[in-house]
Amino acid sequence: MSTIIPNTLSIAGVDPSGGAGVLADIKAMSAVGAYGTGVVTALTAQNTQGVKGIYPIDLSFIKQQIDVLFEDVRIDAVKIGMLGQEAVITTVVDCLSRWQPPHLVVDPVMVAKSGDHLLEKAATAAMREAMLPLATVITPNLPEAGVLLDMRPAETLKEMYGVAEKLRRLMADKGDRWVFLKGGHLPGSDCTDLFYNGDQMVEMPAHRIQTKNTHGTGCTLSAALAGLLPQTDNAIQAAKIAKEYLYKAIARSGDLSVGSGHGPVNHFHAWWKPSL
Repeated sequence: MSTIIPNTLSIAGVDPSGGAGVLADIKAMSAVGAYGTGVVTALTAQNTQGVKGIYPIDLSFIKQQIDVLFEDVRIDAVKIGMLGQEAVITTVVDCLSRWQPPHLVVDPVMVAKSGDHLLEKAATAAMREAMLPLATVITPNLPEAGVLLDMRPAETLKEMYGVAEKLRRLMADKGDRWVFLKGGHLPGSDCTDLFYNGDQMVEMPAHRIQTKNTHGTGCTLSAALAGLLPQTDNAIQAAKIAKEYLYKAIARSGDLSVGSGHGPVNHFHAWWKPSL
């Protein structure tokens, strides 16, 4: 276990409301004890009710952001969020292939909580064939897993086992590579996640929290995981701590009053006292 504060990087879009994207990632990374940095891939006009507009960043400037950062800062882990377009995925893959960060967490962001699409259909193949093989951990939810595998989303825990196995085959064989398959879309009150590396299948059960404040949960989990991987003894430990952190952030989301739609989770629940 490292005693050095890790430097982590979020490569993602910007959500002005702070519930998702780079702003949420930096909060989550900070909350789990990492120093967060960010590279912006797209600007969005959105709030807790939905995405109203997306403004892509020029490819050459995305590349420059990444290269300039890596030239100066030791990056211990990278989290990938919203990339949006095939050309952006290719650009980011080229940069990361050159810099080779020790840990890469890929959250294949495809659809916002509001239902707005954040990844062009043509970009799915690039995500599957170019980005996933670089990943240390991928963190799809069930609909995203279905898109990546071109199949309907899993509807039971038993089906999730097969999906996790298929997703693992999309990743590189070498090294310690994991699928974090999120079960939040399962019916019922239980939502079990699976953590699988081709050998070990770890069930991580949880009881569903009844709240509409779930904006940015995927961003928060993957960012926390990126912050924890350099600090923990193994990936399973990092995954369990990240899940527990998110669970408490959701449970304490009611302490916040942000917007009238799907509100954000409480990233700093361990420090901010609930309102009296």
